[in-house]
Amino acid sequence: MRHRLPLPSLFILALLLCGRLPTGQAAETVPLAGAGELVGAVFTLADQRLAVMPDVAAAKWASGQPITDASREAIVIRAAGDGATALGLGRTPVEALFELQVRLARETQEALHARWRRDGYHEPGPVPSLANVLRPQLDRLTRELMQALYLAAPSSAGQDLAAIAAEKLPRQRWSDSARAEFVAALAQVRLEGARTPARARAAGVLRIGTPGDYAPFATLHDDRLEGSDVDLAVRLAATLGLRPVFIASRWGTLVDDLQADRFDLAIGGISITEARRTRASFSLPLARGGKTAIGRCRDRDRLATWAAIDHDGVRIIENAGGTNEGFARRQLRHAALLIHPDNRTVFAELSADRADVMFTDDTEIALVTHQRPELCRLLSELYDPAEKAILLPHDGGWTEEVDGWLRQALAQGLPAALLAEHLAR
Repeated sequence: MRHRLPLPSLFILALLLCGRLPTGQAAETVPLAGAGELVGAVFTLADQRLAVMPDVAAAKWASGQPITDASREAIVIRAAGDGATALGLGRTPVEALFELQVRLARETQEALHARWRRDGYHEPGPVPSLANVLRPQLDRLTRELMQALYLAAPSSAGQDLAAIAAEKLPRQRWSDSARAEFVAALAQVRLEGARTPARARAAGVLRIGTPGDYAPFATLHDDRLEGSDVDLAVRLAATLGLRPVFIASRWGTLVDDLQADRFDLAIGGISITEARRTRASFSLPLARGGKTAIGRCRDRDRLATWAAIDHDGVRIIENAGGTNEGFARRQLRHAALLIHPDNRTVFAELSADRADVMFTDDTEIALVTHQRPELCRLLSELYDPAEKAILLPHDGGWTEEVDGWLRQALAQGLPAALLAEHLAR
């Protein structure tokens, strides 16, 4: 079980002192989206599209154009179906959803024209141009809605769509029946096509999963995601010409979420393990390390050996669902094991004397002991040596795509440089 490995922090410090790390601005931090937010974006864009209809009705009223334009409606619906096919979405459900939107738009305009015929036209402000302003705006919203459907489809089945619709679709534009129809249509939209880089390029986004709770690789601070793996993924997306979208997952469901096509790849200090290899693939390794112990500095003498740590009365705390919990369950025989739901707050439990020791990767310990001077590394040994990498699906060509870029990044020292930067913060 015991292994001695070079400490990543010492290796990185040597690179810094030698001036061998590549330079360049750090990537900006980005938001981490949950499944509910992804689904909510679909409703928000559908509402924004319907909100344009009073201006469309006014433009048609001013020009005398008829409300119904069957040829354009058919073009919009057919284009949505073509877009769905390119994105791997079921064509028929997407066309049905856009057919509903077209009908609701037409009904909104008809109601306004009927009111204006009865009461006279009294709308304030200039009327926007249908050809030069409104239709380009609607085309943009349509593209954004297609992308939102692509992002939300794998997660919509697990969400309370009616509750989200009640929040996102205001009553002044959406009747109860219209809201229910949209919910029913959205529930049928699914990803069906193979997950490939070509599909991601058609969507224009790289979907990146992460638990977002493991510094210095990927952690959420003030609703912004940051870390060395985050910066690396942003650079990968830029190389592919895609917009990075970070999607929240959990350690216990990370591989399940990948297999369910909720994202294209996953990052965040993910260790290469045989259990994960049976269900997913990995990129070239980004870093190497092992498990060791962290606790309060005042307990260093008392908890200086494995035997002293694995002893009755010692409280071991681990974050739920990851390799830390697995390591503790396999190796501990006597100490009490506490499972903490959030890795971002687990070290506060040590500081507050609600637990005594945590086993985690030496890289994380190097960062935490820098940030929390009351905590110290307790053991010099490293256990369960492992490499960290990007988690990838078995099929679809993502391994070749990612490793093709990563070979050059590793040769330039980029992953080590990004890790050093976040360790120093």
